[in-house]
Amino acid sequence: MQEIPLIFQMQKLLFVLIRKETMTILIAGDIGGTKTILRLVEVTDQAVNFKTLSEVTYSSQTYSDLVPMVQEFLAQSHYTPERACFAIAGPVINQTSQLTNLSWYLDATRLQQELNLEAVSLINDFAAVSYGVLGLNSNELECLQDVEAQNDAPIAILGAGTGLGEGFLIPIGNGDYQVFGTEGGHIDFAPRSELEYRIMTHICQEKKLDRVSVERVVSGQGIVSIYQALRDLAIVSESDSEVANTVKQWEQNQSPEIDPAAAISKAAKEKTDPLSQKTMEIFIEAYAAEAGNLALKFLPYGGLYIAGGIAAKNLDLIKESRFLEVFKQKGRVSSVLDAVPINIILNPEVGLIGSIMYGLNN
Repeated sequence: MQEIPLIFQMQKLLFVLIRKETMTILIAGDIGGTKTILRLVEVTDQAVNFKTLSEVTYSSQTYSDLVPMVQEFLAQSHYTPERACFAIAGPVINQTSQLTNLSWYLDATRLQQELNLEAVSLINDFAAVSYGVLGLNSNELECLQDVEAQNDAPIAILGAGTGLGEGFLIPIGNGDYQVFGTEGGHIDFAPRSELEYRIMTHICQEKKLDRVSVERVVSGQGIVSIYQALRDLAIVSESDSEVANTVKQWEQNQSPEIDPAAAISKAAKEKTDPLSQKTMEIFIEAYAAEAGNLALKFLPYGGLYIAGGIAAKNLDLIKESRFLEVFKQKGRVSSVLDAVPINIILNPEVGLIGSIMYGLNN
């Protein structure tokens, strides 16, 4: 489902912030089906200049709605916020959202009234990342393809984490952009080799699916699924007992406290486990192929930005891999991707920055 477009007016935003004589206290929320992170931030002269006053992570499933959670959060603080912006992992339409993996139905008007705030904004989590990109400095980026960005061209963003997010920005003149959050991570996964086809088939069989989305492969859950397929199909044997035990423990109880993807990527970086190394090789190349697919659709000569914690934490693996080669393996039109600037976002708070920007201007 395509999200309603959002208008980002950078110049207007900065003008409003510069004129503001007092700081603004804002609630910035990151809402997911498993956990919700609430932050109370103090914003001063510009949206990228903020201080976190408090932050608490909650189990989303233990609350019937967002309101009691926020009320509990604010009861622990002596600050009185004026505004709130909640980034949601799912579609936001007309400032309402029915969460995909949670029974909550959120309406910005209702939240504003029940929380007694001046304004409440709801934003797709990847739209928040898209806003945040415009507030990053060069030292918060790692360049993979160093070519000059075109100011009048689209910008594309994708990022693998728990899932796979994708979005894009279209310039509308005067330094302003129109931001679109998408559900592109749910398109069909397209295997590029017999091995990838076997992995896709294994995922279908194990998870009892009739199709595999690209998110099932290019994400944290995808790393684990690739590992399991290589192991179960006897393509590469397990040799690192620590990684093997972590994966088995997770398979037995699926506890959120166990992070098999992190264990796999760690072993791959340390080159201690051939199975983990092969897993990350396949993952990174699938990531690169999807980045290339996105780039072909939007021709983002304004820049392609790779967000999400996985890329930043596995920077060395990506730089040592065939990422750029696979990114540009697009047959007769491969050369059009030579002019796409590619950067990995290093700042883990890019979504928070975007939420603050949007929340202050809406």
